[in-house]
Amino acid sequence: MSDSPPSQISPESSPDSTATDNRSAKTRQLLGMKGAASGETSIWKIRLQLMKPITWIPLIWGVVCGAASSGNYTWNLENFAIAAACMLMSGPLLTGYTQTLNDFYDRDIDAINEPYRPIPSGLISIPQVVTQILVLLAAGIGVACALDLWAGHEFPIMTVLTLGGAFLAYIYSAPPLKLKQNGWLGNYALGASYIALPWWAGQALFGTLDPTIMILTLFYSLAGLGIAIVNDFKSVEGDRQLGLKSLPVMFGITTAAWICVLMIDIFQAGIAGYLISIHQNLYAVILLLLIIPQITFQDMYFLRNPLENDVKYQASAQPFLVLGMLVAALALGHAGL
Repeated sequence: MSDSPPSQISPESSPDSTATDNRSAKTRQLLGMKGAASGETSIWKIRLQLMKPITWIPLIWGVVCGAASSGNYTWNLENFAIAAACMLMSGPLLTGYTQTLNDFYDRDIDAINEPYRPIPSGLISIPQVVTQILVLLAAGIGVACALDLWAGHEFPIMTVLTLGGAFLAYIYSAPPLKLKQNGWLGNYALGASYIALPWWAGQALFGTLDPTIMILTLFYSLAGLGIAIVNDFKSVEGDRQLGLKSLPVMFGITTAAWICVLMIDIFQAGIAGYLISIHQNLYAVILLLLIIPQITFQDMYFLRNPLENDVKYQASAQPFLVLGMLVAALALGHAGL
């Protein structure tokens, strides 16, 4: 007979608390977030997890910014439907393709950092993953071609942007180039994919994609580089073991965290400075004000413990970054650029 005391259920381990924790973990699993549950059996939920829905949001928002900066978007049912189709292309289809492709080539790293991911956990087979990659890519190209037809483009700019983005996603994840092995180049490619490419798509769909917009959004993507660095903190151990030169591996946790926040704040401030130069002063002031809460959350969470607080920091600070993108887009549309 055991002489240990009878087990007691503490508030922290009550059935209600455990059920809530399980639901939270399963939600994080479906969204493709850190700290997910394991053991999902529905193949469609597993496929959705591979596509990481949480990562679709910046791409969808980028399309909104592109439409706003074009200065030509008007609110009617047709334009709303076309914009929604562009968001579908940029978010679920092409970002889903990119994330599935990345998981395919990162399955060895994920076996170390995130063994609950669908591929290293064995919840989905390699042929099923390859099929998903091809279907998402084909669907994305198909929607891009349809958007070119709707817009009456003589040059199929939407299709070209789609093919270019798909190729960038491939060389980011796949050998021999595998851009993500280089902390600077890989993170900038990721930042440009999340800011510049969807912005260009929205701009080209409702207006004209000119060199000024392309240069400005590529500059803005340097702030996206900082956001991309945040994602590296969750995989430091696996990156170090496999020789991937992420910035946290190269410079250490503290220095990489400072590089991250400075990239985000400085290049946003640079965009605000440009808005002042084109006499969009009100928009510039709003953009600068949005940087203040970012700095606050950077100090509260990220700089103090980037390994533990990366998700909390993203949830609290990144909304101000994306709002700032829309402010800049509205300013550009108002200026007629």
